[in-house]
Amino acid sequence: MEPVRAVIGLEVHARLRTRTKLFCRCVAGPGGAPNSRTCPVCLGLPGALPAANREAVRLAVRLAEALGAEIHPVSTWARKNYFYPDLPKGYQISQFDRPLATGGRVRIEPPGAAPRWIGIERIHLEEDAGKSLHEGFGDDHSGIDLNRCGVPLVEIVGAPGLASPDEAFLYLERLRSILRATGVSDAEMEDGDLRCDVNVSVHGDGEPWGARVELKNLNSFRGVRRALQHEIARQAAARRAGSATVPETRLWDDARGETRPLRAKEEAHDYRYFPEPDLPALALDDALIAAARAGMPELPHARRDRFAAALGLPEADAHRLTVEPTVADYFEQVAQAAGDPRAAANWVLTELLGLLRERGLPIGESPVAAADLAELIQLAGSGAISGKTAKDLLARVAAGEGRPAAIVEADGLSRLDDAAAIESACRAVLDAHPGEAAGYRGGKAGLLAFFVGQVMRRTGGRADPGRVHDTLRRLLG
Repeated sequence: MEPVRAVIGLEVHARLRTRTKLFCRCVAGPGGAPNSRTCPVCLGLPGALPAANREAVRLAVRLAEALGAEIHPVSTWARKNYFYPDLPKGYQISQFDRPLATGGRVRIEPPGAAPRWIGIERIHLEEDAGKSLHEGFGDDHSGIDLNRCGVPLVEIVGAPGLASPDEAFLYLERLRSILRATGVSDAEMEDGDLRCDVNVSVHGDGEPWGARVELKNLNSFRGVRRALQHEIARQAAARRAGSATVPETRLWDDARGETRPLRAKEEAHDYRYFPEPDLPALALDDALIAAARAGMPELPHARRDRFAAALGLPEADAHRLTVEPTVADYFEQVAQAAGDPRAAANWVLTELLGLLRERGLPIGESPVAAADLAELIQLAGSGAISGKTAKDLLARVAAGEGRPAAIVEADGLSRLDDAAAIESACRAVLDAHPGEAAGYRGGKAGLLAFFVGQVMRRTGGRADPGRVHDTLRRLLG
């Protein structure tokens, strides 16, 4: 049987960066004792009336603008009815037939292929539900924390335009970078700021799309990719066996690396949507739209293109630098101060981010200021210090020992260019290893690298490696 093709669409919920909830004044951020950040409005108690949070609306409009969506001057609220332990009202206030915005797109750049635009169907506002807690209560009990009830979410419903798990990963990565760059959401998937449901089906060339399966319980980008890999393989195997795929919702079990059935696939009519009677239509005024558009940053895909075209960076480096807006900001400061974008990219992507990973720090808490890294790059680029000294110097700056130039001057770390001093060090190494010197002269040319290493060690990495190499060859005949 011919290979199957996958059709993937993502529904992404992002928690908006507001101080208070969508329809009340309760604190919206994470934290707080369980069930301490609630009120009659977010609990849906009789007689409590919601009022829309203007800042949440502004942030949702800002995202729609960034994604190139059509923003509708008037949208409406709807009740989405379903029953779950962590939904005390028995319904969720959302938007249905008249959403805040429709259309829009996100650009992805698959390695080795041309960039592709992935369409968006709609963008709308809704409130979050509470959270069920299943650990620490015994086998027969669960806990309910309603602090999250009413937290403002923006839902981005992507068109079914993704063809592989890797493309889904790239889409999520780029969407997260847009959410962060625009200040709309912190978009931390591990903290629940960003949640994703996946719809996937498979079909053969020239055939209609297969039955759509929804995947839930996806808690990381890696989990999304793994779940899709498994589910596509599962549906393909069923197709080869002649079995029909059942449209259903399945849970992803990350520990076992498999999906399992949860319930029959829900459609819009299952939620019995009807207009929210306690909220008027959401009408956008000119001041709110202007505030949403104000200070719109350069979007990540445009920044990536500029880094490649204007700064001469390899496309792979330009992509890696623009995944996280804070990394891109830091890099630009370093590149401008150092005057060498390529060197700045290498140092940020390799040395600095490696150091931060070891310490478990985000770049916003880097112990090495951008100005200090730029100074270090200039010292290395001018030949004032060796490459090894430069890497050691980065660790010392990170440890708070001072600025790079000051450490170099205080400890005499500048590159050793004195020919007599280098020759003296080379002679000392050869005298200390007569057997290896004889072996080199006897034809073991590989021993030269051993001698170079010994001289560099003797000089604390300060000697010019090229001059050391030439001096050793001369002394060894």
